[in-house]
Amino acid sequence: MLAAAGVISLGACSARTGGDSGGDSGAPQAAAPSAAANAADPAGDGKAQCAPTSIAYAGTINGDNAALGQNILKGAKLAVDQHNKANPGCQVKLEQFDTEGTPDKAPGIVTQVVNTPAILGVIGLPFSGESKAAGNIFNSAGLVSITPSATDPSLSTNGWKTFFRGLGNDNTQGPAAAKFITGDLKANKVCVIKDDSQYGNGLFEATTKALGSKASCTDQVKSKQTDFSAVVNKIKGEKPDAVFYAGYYREAAPLAQQLNDAQVKAKFVGPDGVKDDQFVKGAGDAASSAYFTCPCVPADQFTKFTDAYKAATGSEPGTYSPEAYDIATILLKGIDAGKKDRAGLLDYVKTYDGQGITKHFKWDDKGELPVAAVWTYKVDNGKIVRNTEIK
Repeated sequence: MLAAAGVISLGACSARTGGDSGGDSGAPQAAAPSAAANAADPAGDGKAQCAPTSIAYAGTINGDNAALGQNILKGAKLAVDQHNKANPGCQVKLEQFDTEGTPDKAPGIVTQVVNTPAILGVIGLPFSGESKAAGNIFNSAGLVSITPSATDPSLSTNGWKTFFRGLGNDNTQGPAAAKFITGDLKANKVCVIKDDSQYGNGLFEATTKALGSKASCTDQVKSKQTDFSAVVNKIKGEKPDAVFYAGYYREAAPLAQQLNDAQVKAKFVGPDGVKDDQFVKGAGDAASSAYFTCPCVPADQFTKFTDAYKAATGSEPGTYSPEAYDIATILLKGIDAGKKDRAGLLDYVKTYDGQGITKHFKWDDKGELPVAAVWTYKVDNGKIVRNTEIK
């Protein structure tokens, strides 16, 4: 994408150990951090006054890997709903634009967004490929966009003044994944497979570089590919200790299943783009031994947020739901502070310095956060659960 996290506060985010096991990783499961007491609340003080205005979610809603976008949209919508319920004098509309997550469709959709004058800020774009294709359009329009999940490091090097990343990039996740695979999983031979997306390429490069000589084989698959026999045979011949897949769950699920069917014993590790219940459903038996890395903070102990999310959606928060909630809250706080146009809200985000439920938000001049935590997750009884924080 994709991909998040950062620090809650040093006290809240330090990895504490619980009594349950971390499974094959050989490390005790880290306790989930609690939301900081001073985390920003989208409801504010309930006294905000503003003319009717809008922010937008732009990203996949119905396209491939749509579950990741739905997680983000639901988190953002919860923040907006809580804000509007508490502030009758300042009603903010959440506009929704479906890019289907593709670089070819995103520019046209983003053009629609920037041509909607009421929209002052954007939560999105979720994926790195679409972000690369359309980020210049946001920049030309002076419309602030904060991605909750796009992790390609190059996105912040384009000189865009409107781009902000609400998570760590793959220069953080790649080395962390390598550390987990070679350390906790004790893998000496790792096959690294990438898809053909911008996200997959960036994460592949960062991970293989960090693995060094332990990246014993590499290969690439295509978007919408379903038959992975050639890459499965290559991996089987290499007899690696682990397979790291840099891509999204749509291809990762059948790849993991076909590796399992071929009796490949290597541990399967996917990044944030794979960390979704749709992977668990699609991978079948292979999912039970899978691990994930993600620059996203476990939401287990974000009690107020999690309870409200479940009440509103009927489901548990997904990957990047709490990050989207934080990002929407920042935009709402700017509007509550009296920012009435795009330039004002952009300046507000540039100088923002505040605590969210997932981390402290303060961006540098490239739109990056200074500190990013990476967590590992695993599948337990058919559900994705937290494992350990990578230190």
